Amino acid sequence: MVTSEGAMGRDYADQEVICRQGEVGDRMYVIQSGRAVVVHETAGSEVVLGELTTGDIFGEMSIFDRQPRSATVRAVGSAKVLTLDRRAFLTRVHQDPSLAFNILQKMSLRIRALDEELQHLKRAQ
Repeated sequence: MVTSEGAMGRDYADQEVICRQGEVGDRMYVIQSGRAVVVHETAGSEVVLGELTTGDIFGEMSIFDRQPRSATVRAVGSAKVLTLDRRAFLTRVHQDPSLAFNILQKMSLRIRALDEELQHLKRAQ
């Protein structure tokens, strides 16, 4: 249930889905306050991939590739989340190019973490 909406973000109630795995994405999100959990759904079960907190971004890949979402993100407790579609993102980057750098930096950190996890899994085989 959405508790409120506005230009400064949208409030989500506990366990409310912010974006759903498999949906075609066309926007990214910024957690303004609160927390969210990232889960991957397979055959009726969920695997928690991570937790997001204030300042974290997610869904940013869809700004670039418009592919289906790879995970579901749900609020944990109440959360306020800002949404940026492609046009808003490009406008913000034009106003402040450091935004693009910050997003690329976060994406790079995620890729490094995934590389480490993959190496760990391969060593365990």
